[in-house]
Amino acid sequence: MIKTLDKQLISQPTDVRFCTKCVVSNQRPRITFNKDGVCSACDYAHRKHYVIDWKKREKELSALCARYRSKNGEFDVVVPGSGGKDSSYTAHILKTKYNMHPLVVTWAPFAYTDIGWKNFENFIKSGFTVLNCFPDGKLHRKLARIAFELKGDAWEPFAFGQKAYAFHIAVKWGIPLIFYGENGEVEYGGSLKNADVPHESVYDWDKLYYKGAGVDRLLMEGKKMGLITPKEVKDRSFDFYRPPSKKEIEKLGVQMHWLSYYRKWVPQENFYYAQKHTGFTANEEGRSEGTYSKYASLDDQTDGFHFYMAFIKFGIGRATSDAAHEIRDGHITREEGVSLVKRYDGEFPKKYFREFLAYLNITENHFWKMVDSYRKPHLWKKVGGEWKLKHGIN
Repeated sequence: MIKTLDKQLISQPTDVRFCTKCVVSNQRPRITFNKDGVCSACDYAHRKHYVIDWKKREKELSALCARYRSKNGEFDVVVPGSGGKDSSYTAHILKTKYNMHPLVVTWAPFAYTDIGWKNFENFIKSGFTVLNCFPDGKLHRKLARIAFELKGDAWEPFAFGQKAYAFHIAVKWGIPLIFYGENGEVEYGGSLKNADVPHESVYDWDKLYYKGAGVDRLLMEGKKMGLITPKEVKDRSFDFYRPPSKKEIEKLGVQMHWLSYYRKWVPQENFYYAQKHTGFTANEEGRSEGTYSKYASLDDQTDGFHFYMAFIKFGIGRATSDAAHEIRDGHITREEGVSLVKRYDGEFPKKYFREFLAYLNITENHFWKMVDSYRKPHLWKKVGGEWKLKHGIN
């Protein structure tokens, strides 16, 4: 395998095991398994459905909103939102149930899909003020190319801005409260460091979301590779890919909270809620490539390649992720999940393949060279000239 900055691959176990309750494997970064072979996400789901006192958490949320709520209608909470089901649910319920005044901020997708733009417009029409940031197109594309080469994930620059942009707006507008939807680490399988607290530190981002290396490391390595110039590296546009300074954050007392800490988080229910209240529409072409579902990650033409590269690196793809959380929420059985994973996981996202190549300015041959360089020998083998997973869900 080529040099990579994805530090998740260093600690990847070579003995592949699947959770006995859902369909995820121990290849998912930061996930853990208990002595009975149950993954940490399933353990948390049990706590979510049967242990956590949600009435108590509801009182905590009401008190938090009361502390920050403006009395004159000024914006009092920053909500990162795309018009997708989860952010729409978060913004709408804060506004209507808790009488908050959300300023919604959007870090734009690399390339909007038709349905993604439609949902974004419908969300705005449902009654929200939104600031949509389109980062420098030339530099953003270069950074995506570097991330694809060095992390096996061109989606990474979106993650940088998705986390940091809300903090910049909070600081600029003097709004100390930020609300995201779910804590993905505990909901989908990852670090449980912040499982019992309502917010996180910006200093956790590199490890939990950026595969161990933030934007500055990517830029440094990209400059060495000749993919970005020394002058471009210093461009102030990249400030939006980093959080504000510690001094700025602490002076205002900015905190980012998860709604999923205060209210039981069920993605399918969020879909129905957003459909009813903000005009959200599911994938009109049916299911999304690589999975059976049709209501998640619809905004960006490049999303499919984020999930596909996860399948290449870890042997678990988009259908695994969808089936796992629907098993935990009781929507499908494990047997049904296994069948769905076997049928759809790893399906190549061909619809926007040409657009993806053009966006990164690479050839198809280079794409497959990079893909194959991220295949781990304990996961993949060639059979009759075709790559096959050594370990499948059963």
